[in-house]
Amino acid sequence: MEAIGIKLRAARVQWQLTLREVEERSSRLATQWGNPAYRISASWLDRVERENRGLSATKLIVLASVYGLTAEQMLGLCPDSTVLPMQTEKVSSPNATLLLEEGALEQRAKLWLPDKLVTDAPPASTTLLPTEDGTIPTHYRRGIIGQLDRTLEPMIRAGSIVLIDTQKRAIAGRKEWNHEFDRPIYFLLTRTGYVSGFCELDKESEWLTLIPHALSFETNKRWRYRKEIEVVGTVAGVFSRRFA
Repeated sequence: MEAIGIKLRAARVQWQLTLREVEERSSRLATQWGNPAYRISASWLDRVERENRGLSATKLIVLASVYGLTAEQMLGLCPDSTVLPMQTEKVSSPNATLLLEEGALEQRAKLWLPDKLVTDAPPASTTLLPTEDGTIPTHYRRGIIGQLDRTLEPMIRAGSIVLIDTQKRAIAGRKEWNHEFDRPIYFLLTRTGYVSGFCELDKESEWLTLIPHALSFETNKRWRYRKEIEVVGTVAGVFSRRFA
């Protein structure tokens, strides 16, 4: 593939990633996808960029995932294409802190977090917001941590707005996370209302325990799993704010 190395390097520089960071991210993907063939070494990528070597579809898929390339941008790596990686919007860089003032990313942010959600006072109790067609993907919902809900403080403050992935409802075991920032946070429905926090299941999957943050003053709470409590989904994003 003529000049593909130049295009790949341009995409990597656009994202402000080092060769070693690409290797580390590809290693995580190889582990998640269960195939060591997805791992990309820093030395191999360096040769591809310098010598314009060809690469397999497997390697292209990994690099597209690491660089966040769309299908059109992937085609831009092919010869004679008019879509170049450098045309990717600057706001997509994961290693840069940017103020979202314009562009597609700013527009998507406003879809999932309208101004009204930010300016209105949060409710007293944790609440699941109504579905609004066309604003966010159908398997996502939004919720607000109530003013009286201190379960995850100080990590997630009362009044925060959360984005919930309803396709991820399985309670993760202890081996699936390493620390509190890696530990899944769940949004749940009980007979008396909504709650959010870390969760544990007993060995028989009969009882679900809501675990507060270690610095919170809240205590553990327990319900019969799928009889007294249901998992709405896993928290995928958090907008934290202060309220009067």
